[in-house]
Order: sequence, then C-alpha cells, then structure tokens
Amino acid sequence: MDLSDNNSLPDVQGTVDQRALVIQRVGIKRLRHPMAWQAKHGIQHTVGEFSFAVHLPAEQKGTHMSRFVALLQEQPQLWTIAQASNIAQILCPLLNAPRAFFEVQFPLFIEKTAPASGVKSLMDYQVLLSSEATLKENSTRVQLQIPVTSLCPCSKTVSAYGAHNQRSQVTVYAQLTDDVWLEDIIAAVEKQASSELYGLLKRVDEKVVTERAYDNPKFVEDLVRDVAIALRKLPGLSHIQIDAENFESIHNHSAFASLRLEKE
Repeated sequence: MDLSDNNSLPDVQGTVDQRALVIQRVGIKRLRHPMAWQAKHGIQHTVGEFSFAVHLPAEQKGTHMSRFVALLQEQPQLWTIAQASNIAQILCPLLNAPRAFFEVQFPLFIEKTAPASGVKSLMDYQVLLSSEATLKENSTRVQLQIPVTSLCPCSKTVSAYGAHNQRSQVTVYAQLTDDVWLEDIIAAVEKQASSELYGLLKRVDEKVVTERAYDNPKFVEDLVRDVAIALRKLPGLSHIQIDAENFESIHNHSAFASLRLEKE
C-alpha cells in the first residue's frame, strides 16, 4: 500500500454502521481561530471560537472531522453575518449530511464616548452567531450579551437618600431574517436601561451617569418590556427573546425576567 496516496487508504468513517442509531449532532467545537469582522464602522480583528456539526445517518459510521477545519481555513478573513449564515449550508454536501450546524463566538468591541468629558474607550459585547441548514434552506440566529445599569424604582420611592442600583446583563436571542448591524441591536438595548455602561469615565461623567440612572429607574420587568418594544421596531429580526438579570447590590441573589415575542 502506498501511504503517500490518500486515495489508497481505507475510509473508515465512510463504512456502514450496524447499530441503527442516528446521531443528531457530531462535529468539533471551540476551535479558536483569528478572524476579521465587518463591523458597522470598520473592520475589527478578533479571535473567534468556531463549532461545526452535522446530522449523522444511522448507517454511517462517522463523519470526516478534518473537513470542518479545512472549510474554516478556506474562508476569506473578513467575516459577515451573511458569510456565517452560509457555512452550515456548505457543510451539507461537503459531509454528505442531511442537516448541518455552525457557530462562531467572539467579542465585539465598540468605541464609546463618555457623556461629559468626551473621553473615548472600548466596551466589549459577547456575540454568538449560529446557523442550521439543509440542502434547501437555512436559518441564522444571534445571541448578544449586553451589560447595562438598572436602578430600583421601589428603592428610589421609599428611600430618603438615593436608591440602590446594580449592573445588569441583557441577553438578546433573535432569528436574523435580513441584514442587520449588531451595533444597532446593542444601541437599542442600551437606550432602554437606566444607563448604559462605559469603559472609562471621569468624575464629571460619573455624575452624569449616576444622575441619569436615578432619573430613569427600571425594574427588571420594565427592562425586558422596554427592550422588546425597541427591538420590535428593528428590521431583520424575528423570534426574539430577551433575558435580563440584575446582579442585586443589596440582596444575595439576582433578579431576572425573560420575555419572548413574535414580530408582526
């Protein structure tokens, strides 16, 4: 046998399996790889964690794992939502699979300007793009984690001195039906919080942010409802779910709310 010729080697994964059990997903996950992301205001270089999987029919012994890595290596460096959406559909004929799955997770950095001093700094937001496809159709979903500030309306009402506030996290899940900038989703969420967060604030900025939050108190219930109304107005989104968690500053627990809506 000439081992230098791959075609002469046995294809063990392609042999027939006799156990009659379908595997719904098989593949590789958390493959770290450099990537360039087409952000709204330019190209951003970052590191992505990539996961690939296919549906394995009962009669097939295994899938060809190396083809996942090879496909990633063949992709152009610049990634967009459209490109991420197409990967799962490419996998179906490549792996002879009836259904395929793709995920990429990466931090998206946005430059923000402090409200009073004008000092600029970066904020990071965790992005997870996932797609699922057959030979005829595919769907793409996004998950965004957006940290914000929330101030308790009850505490403000009953307290003679100020009100308690806390850092909160809003997680948005949505199916993407058209082109959309991730930055627009993030901005829509931040506008509904008691205040948005910044990477760097001077004392004059802290005054503005603190007073802004005090003037805009939100229960966690208010937060998910207001975010839902804002996201319903954005094009390109459907099957939206908003989760919010307040990391309470005066309790030894978090408060949370979750809301699902279908855009008309």
